[in-house]
Amino acid sequence: MKVTICAVGKLRKGPELDLINDYLDRFGKAGRSFGLGPATLLEVEDKRNLGMEAEAALLERAVPAGSVLITMDERGDVVSSPDFAARLGGWRDASHDVTFVIGGADGIAPALRAKADWSLSFGKMVWPHMLVRVMLAEQLYRAGQILAGTPYHRL
Repeated sequence: MKVTICAVGKLRKGPELDLINDYLDRFGKAGRSFGLGPATLLEVEDKRNLGMEAEAALLERAVPAGSVLITMDERGDVVSSPDFAARLGGWRDASHDVTFVIGGADGIAPALRAKADWSLSFGKMVWPHMLVRVMLAEQLYRAGQILAGTPYHRL
């Protein structure tokens, strides 16, 4: 199962990028033995600042064909880490690749949100889109550890 994170904007070198790379690397290494990964980050950039619709077009082109489309959106479902892991495991078991889409500062265009197979939120608060990448990378790693039965996730 390949996991792709498609996000608007280029993340510069720094602690956020270091964390993302660390968690995605861990996810790929640990998940290999039980059918998860690799995970990659694809960044798109609306260099002409044409807005959400232009960003949505760039994001749609970056989504691998046949992939389950998941939007990261404040209006999405709020789920627990074990529930997220179960959903990820279900897609793995059904031999689906998944793509998580993170919009820019204004969010994801309604037309792209409407095409999503699922919409996920990290709570009722709005998070900076650059930080959402870090949080998603960690939750992917955590989900893999939950599916593997390791003690990483404690209740």
